[in-house]
Amino acid sequence: MNRLFSFGRLGAVIVKEVIQMRRDRVTFAMMLGVPLMQLVLFGFAINNDPKGLPAAVVVTSQDHYTRAMISALEMTGYYRFDHMVGSAAEAETLIENGTVSFIVTIPSDFARRVDRKDHPKILIEVDATDPAAASGAISTLGTVAAKALLREQSIEAEGRRQRDSALEVVVHRRYNPEGITQYNIVPGLLGVILQMTMVMMTSMALTRETERGTMENLLAMPVTPFEIMVGKILPYLAVGAIQVTVVLISAKLLFFVPFVGSLMLLLTGVFIFVLSLVLLGYTISTVARTQMQAMQLTFFFFLPSILLSGFMFPYRGMPGWAQTLGEIFPLTHFIRVIRAVMLKGAEFSAIHGEMAALALFVIIFASVAMLRFRRTLD
Repeated sequence: MNRLFSFGRLGAVIVKEVIQMRRDRVTFAMMLGVPLMQLVLFGFAINNDPKGLPAAVVVTSQDHYTRAMISALEMTGYYRFDHMVGSAAEAETLIENGTVSFIVTIPSDFARRVDRKDHPKILIEVDATDPAAASGAISTLGTVAAKALLREQSIEAEGRRQRDSALEVVVHRRYNPEGITQYNIVPGLLGVILQMTMVMMTSMALTRETERGTMENLLAMPVTPFEIMVGKILPYLAVGAIQVTVVLISAKLLFFVPFVGSLMLLLTGVFIFVLSLVLLGYTISTVARTQMQAMQLTFFFFLPSILLSGFMFPYRGMPGWAQTLGEIFPLTHFIRVIRAVMLKGAEFSAIHGEMAALALFVIIFASVAMLRFRRTLD
């Protein structure tokens, strides 16, 4: 009669599980890689109070008051003035394509107004498509600028009233003046939904055929690998089109997200993005042996993508290495495209770099998928 519990039998089961775990290298790598990735990304890359935000200055004079104002704003750590432009049109191009987050305009008569105590003003335009990214920088504007001007005049501040009368800082929140979070989240959410569903469904579909043995019948048919890939991709492109329609209609009717750009330009960007995702899922299916592995690889790609793309946390707030890493994910470029088109009304000239990046992902994923696709099963 067998005993109810045996250390020998327990040891045999443990050995069997260790051997099985060692053979399933993808699962073992996920068990070690995901916690480490989360630790690094949340610990080092995530920052809700970004510093060193790129800014442009529109100046028509180089008087000492102007220089003091710019220096004081830079000393806060929030601003990095790396663009000095001479016209509002140049600055408009920079903020529209996302090169800068702020435009500081100092009028040509600023110094004369200061000397006459004639209520001088400066204008600061903010890219408010992501309200959280600029909130810290905006909160320091009035006090820092007024104090800098008083120091330059060698005047001791006598109180808040004097500081307010010395300088007026006009803040213009562009593209999202009310600071509504949904205007920033909902467009980005379209990219997140498409990425989660397109990559996972595509990767698991082909892996399921391999796992069930039906791939042999497919490979026996008189079709080329390219025809198989296209046949697998097109149905999921149709599913993606339905998801895009639902999300865009919901964004307009439920969340009242403004749409000021070209619908055709947006749909072009969406098509390229979805195509890259489907091809990525196809590539994953050529690596994974089981549906579980396909789902694990999809999750391993999805997690850093959503954290480093600028969807959940300000992209400008991440350190340089994290921003560089974020550039390798299609979601990063798609979020810039959809926010620029929907909220800014950007033209193709302003987002051509992001569109080119998405097209490059399509070429890379398609090439890798074709190279890895085997005409016969091992």
